Amino acid sequence: MLKVEHIKKYYGNFLAVDDLSFSIKEGEIFGLLGVNGAGKTTTFRVILGLLDKNNGTVLLDGKPIDYSVTDKIGFLTEERSLLLKLTVKEQALFYGALKGMEEEVILKRLDNLLTRFNISSYKDRKIKELSKGNQQKVQFIMAILNEPKLLILDEPFSGLDPINAEMFKEVIREYRDRGCMIIFSSHQLEHVEQFCEKIVVLVNGKSVLSGYLKDIKNDYRKKNIRILGDVSQKELENIPGVLKVTKDNLEYLVSIKDINIVSKVFKYVSKCLNILKFEVEEPSLNEIFINVVGESYEK
Repeated sequence: MLKVEHIKKYYGNFLAVDDLSFSIKEGEIFGLLGVNGAGKTTTFRVILGLLDKNNGTVLLDGKPIDYSVTDKIGFLTEERSLLLKLTVKEQALFYGALKGMEEEVILKRLDNLLTRFNISSYKDRKIKELSKGNQQKVQFIMAILNEPKLLILDEPFSGLDPINAEMFKEVIREYRDRGCMIIFSSHQLEHVEQFCEKIVVLVNGKSVLSGYLKDIKNDYRKKNIRILGDVSQKELENIPGVLKVTKDNLEYLVSIKDINIVSKVFKYVSKCLNILKFEVEEPSLNEIFINVVGESYEK
């Protein structure tokens, strides 16, 4: 288990991470979310021991993270961190050596992963000669080359087309199923919804929302209703507790204050003709994120 407890990190007088705590179990994918500058990258670097914290503890299986355990960790950074003048093979040998891996093991795993990601022909190509998407594949391969117990993924789908993004997702799920602890950060919140069981949302380095995603969505008061049929947008908007009505193709999306408003909307809709759909939806993570972060900035 990874435990992050009461972390604080200052840059001079600037508080970048403010009393942050969370835990991740084996086989769990955890989402660390926030706008740019919220403190995500600083948190990653504190966990890895790349930055000294001002307060708090970080424990992996009950032990502080230092050079004795870094071989068990993989990190895919948001920024490109590859040595562009090296070939893919040279990069893997260099990185694997830093992780204490034998050359034979490095090359065997590299061949398997290059095949898996359909880039075997690039093994002896310099990284600077590869496309952005293929560089991202190589960077991901370097992050999992040592088969880590803790894997940190910062914007892993950057530069990927949908087909290659699905390939990444498949590998991430495989590592989860092996018991790997995964911390996942992305501005593409639909990916977070697909993967993450637990999340923390940071604003100015402080957690403003945390917990299991399913519980957050269940407890979130605002809901949506999708309606397909002959209804009046204006009459829907006039129902007390209806926040917003938008038309999405042929359907109406009705945002309501809370679940208690469903009966009022249904009472109106039941009097209308040709109703083919009336469906109450949980809010998307994107809606919750925008609302929670927006409210935090307004305080």
